[in-house]
Amino acid sequence: MKQSIVTGMGEALWDMLPEGKKIGGAPANFAYHISQFGIDSRVVSAVGKDTAGSELLENLRDKSLKGLIEKTDFPTGSVEVEVDEKGIPCYNIREDVAWDHIPFTPQTAELARQTQAICFGSLAQRHPASRSTIHRFLDTMPDGDGQYKIFDINLRQGFYTQEIISTSLQKCNILKINDEELDIVTRLFALPGTGQEESCRTLLKRYALKALILTCGARGSFVFTPEETSYRDTPKVEVADTVGAGDSFTAAFTAAILSGGTVREAHHLAVDVSAYICTQKGAMPLLPGTFTKRI
Repeated sequence: MKQSIVTGMGEALWDMLPEGKKIGGAPANFAYHISQFGIDSRVVSAVGKDTAGSELLENLRDKSLKGLIEKTDFPTGSVEVEVDEKGIPCYNIREDVAWDHIPFTPQTAELARQTQAICFGSLAQRHPASRSTIHRFLDTMPDGDGQYKIFDINLRQGFYTQEIISTSLQKCNILKINDEELDIVTRLFALPGTGQEESCRTLLKRYALKALILTCGARGSFVFTPEETSYRDTPKVEVADTVGAGDSFTAAFTAAILSGGTVREAHHLAVDVSAYICTQKGAMPLLPGTFTKRI
């Protein structure tokens, strides 16, 4: 496998789950899971100068997850997570926290120049400070066929705008979105047609994307590219919770693509990994070697 740096950028926080707190945040989840495939990964975020921040940094070290985590005067982020009887989480996300104020430093710029693939979302762009840092990082990254800018849209509560989504779509070359988020984007941008595939194809063409990943929960998932469509059923598993499952999907898909796998091979691995994550508590369980040895 070509050695490359892959970065997850945005929120790093504590998920306050019914059974206790666990480290989380989509970019941190992504960076952790892709590191399990032997890929050099980084998480870029911020914590507070508080006990929660120190514990979060210690937890990342325990997981051997490297990153640029700045300490700020704002509190470390946390999310109250309630999980229903089907394992589906509901989030209450604390506002004006450290990861809303991620600075763009010389070290951040240097990492951007070395990054081959980045995963970012809409949530960390809710505040102008982190939004500016994410955009500068994307603009500093090299361009080219082997560069991947993955917008895992992650619409949460009311923390997004049409402008944030539009700018992110212009800066990314892979979009990952779920069926509920696709409905929102279809309405916001008045996309033509009535079907999901037509909306996805419109986004794929309008923003010249390399791929669009659509996940539909238990109803399966699709990967659309300009040349092909891949569909996979969602495996039936005993669900503990679905926290972090989508992030593991993105990480496994990216790991497979970076290793030279086809879109269908990457899709197959991503579906299997995310199904396994659903059987585990929390967002960052250890992946069995049966998955990590597949690339």
